[in-house]
Amino acid sequence: MSFPRTWTLLNNRFNFNRQLQFQFTRPTNLKKVILKQQQLRGIKSTNIQKMSTSTTTPEFKREQLESVLKRRFFYAPAFEIYGGVAGLYDYGPPGCALQANVIDAWRKHFVLEEDMLEVDTTMLTPYEVLKTSGHVDKFSDWMCRDLKTGEIFRADHLIEEVLEARLKGDKQARGHAIEEENPDEQDDKKKKRKKKVKEIKAVKLDDATVREYEIILAKIDGFSGADMANIIKTHNITNPATGGPLEPPIEFNLMFETAIGPSGQLKGYLRPETAQGQFLNFNKLLDFNNEKMPFASASIGKSFRNEISPRAGLLRVREFLMAEIEHFVDPEDKSHPGFVTVKDIKLTFLPKEVQQAGSTKVVETTIGEAVKSGMVDNETLGYFIARIFLFLTKIGVDPKRLRFRQHMANEMAHYAQDCWDAELQTSYGWIECVGCADRSAYDLTVHAARTKERLTVRQALPEPKVVEVLECDIEKKKFGPKFRKNAPKVEQWLLSRTECELEKLAKELETKLHITADIPDVGETEIPGDLVKISKKTKTEHVREFTPNVIEPSFGIGRILYSIFEHSFWTRPEDSARAVLSLPPLVAPTKVLLVPLSNNETLQPVLKKVKATLKSRQIPFKVDDSSASIGKRYARNDELGTPFGITIDFESIEDGSVTLRERDSTKQVRGSIDDVVEAILEVTYQGVSWAEGVKNLKPFESSNDE
Repeated sequence: MSFPRTWTLLNNRFNFNRQLQFQFTRPTNLKKVILKQQQLRGIKSTNIQKMSTSTTTPEFKREQLESVLKRRFFYAPAFEIYGGVAGLYDYGPPGCALQANVIDAWRKHFVLEEDMLEVDTTMLTPYEVLKTSGHVDKFSDWMCRDLKTGEIFRADHLIEEVLEARLKGDKQARGHAIEEENPDEQDDKKKKRKKKVKEIKAVKLDDATVREYEIILAKIDGFSGADMANIIKTHNITNPATGGPLEPPIEFNLMFETAIGPSGQLKGYLRPETAQGQFLNFNKLLDFNNEKMPFASASIGKSFRNEISPRAGLLRVREFLMAEIEHFVDPEDKSHPGFVTVKDIKLTFLPKEVQQAGSTKVVETTIGEAVKSGMVDNETLGYFIARIFLFLTKIGVDPKRLRFRQHMANEMAHYAQDCWDAELQTSYGWIECVGCADRSAYDLTVHAARTKERLTVRQALPEPKVVEVLECDIEKKKFGPKFRKNAPKVEQWLLSRTECELEKLAKELETKLHITADIPDVGETEIPGDLVKISKKTKTEHVREFTPNVIEPSFGIGRILYSIFEHSFWTRPEDSARAVLSLPPLVAPTKVLLVPLSNNETLQPVLKKVKATLKSRQIPFKVDDSSASIGKRYARNDELGTPFGITIDFESIEDGSVTLRERDSTKQVRGSIDDVVEAILEVTYQGVSWAEGVKNLKPFESSNDE
């Protein structure tokens, strides 16, 4: 059959469907209506399949995806009618539903399956808490300022964009093709480049410079402020818009400062993460867990970061939803009983050694081998890395566009044992969406030292144990006169040191004959060697007391959502204007679209029955009873990610059957209302495949032989 004839028949079918409500007035017409309907639907099904196999899927276009997300109100800039504020977004109905479904899947995958203890802690955090945790001093990014105009740039982003532009210019100068941008997107980007790269200039670089730029870009996440200052100076990186010189990078604290209470005397911040609330409640959580170790807490909530230059939509924002886990584990035993269930999962890794060599070549191996070889530090960390992979792929992440990148030594916190980021590939590059770190005992230790509260675990030993421990003895007769009113604070500081800290202080005493320390509420203090002695002593212990280490998976939900949008977006091969979001049924905002063939009153009883059945099974659905053709109604819900459609037609009146349509393949099957709803339940919530879920339903076929 020729394509022109096919489209003529399709148009006839759509016109016929729209006229049904006017033509269908007597029951005697029912069989004729059904026959005509089947003929036309059969022709459409057959020929659309033929056409789709003869074309290729159009390439991904970010501007097309963003147009759909904005038009269908998945999310939009906050305060848009006032001009908007960079880095702040509002979620619309489908965005809210998708986010809620992802959080629900996260809670079931981690909190329920791992028997975690969920808490919800306050977003307002006093200064003292974040001073102790290190956020006040270290939670910052490096920024540089134009000396003349005052424009501010985030240093690592500026270096990255300038060097990438130069490498593209080098390719042009060498006669190599570079990726062309869509004209509409190009115009938009030129506006954005006023503060970044204006033009890509075709300038040939020598091979050594090209290699040096590539190495810098591979290591960009691990540079210190001094490193970036040297790169900016060495490679003459200036304001891309004006060419003006830049100040050396300086640190900018990313926390939003506020005052708690009307007096303004209690300084605080909007929390930059949910973790601190979990650490501060450790004793309560341990008690709730009947003093058993190991255990994990979890928290889902908003966090805030005053980004220097918010960009890329949901990928870099100032207010965002986080889901964080703090798994408390014995530092002497980081094995995990569930590791055997995930050890054979094959993952893609980018180890620190590869990055330090200036390469981005990935290593593919099982998590079992990664832990065995020492690339991943321990079983518990490896277990959570594998569980992160399973969760992300369950909610719609393409496993081929997911890798785990290890933090380099100069990038990792000083207290961390090991840290990996789950990075997702998007049109913006590789984006960190989940961090999974072994934070050692740092957080509990510093909060315990500051508050004088024991944040430890005490376990009875099966038999007494003789151990050697470092202890600090103070010459109290001389101590008081030396430090006067500060003596109790200095003494408490010394007595609250950990075994590792005492070991360092002992070495300092041996070499310098004094200890220099920055003591809270006292300042920098020098403690002479004749006032303090640190030595090993033998003790018999009946109880082992230890500070747990913490394995922390931390999820940025907004970044995950955007990556899923890109990974699931495509357009129909036969019509590039028909966009589809292939969201997994588990997280799709709406599971089912109900499509009555017409607004004829005779279809209403069946429609009401289907709605009641879906409601009783708690399946989210929408009804589209507009005058648009069935094709258009399905198309506009395909771009909302709705995985299933139920068509109620005049045949439904006779036998109570309905047609079930699958979004991606557009395949249709037919069966009773109960059987169709049961198939939807199995595919959506029980992980059953489409083929398995509809095996008891009849494929929709044309009533003729065409």
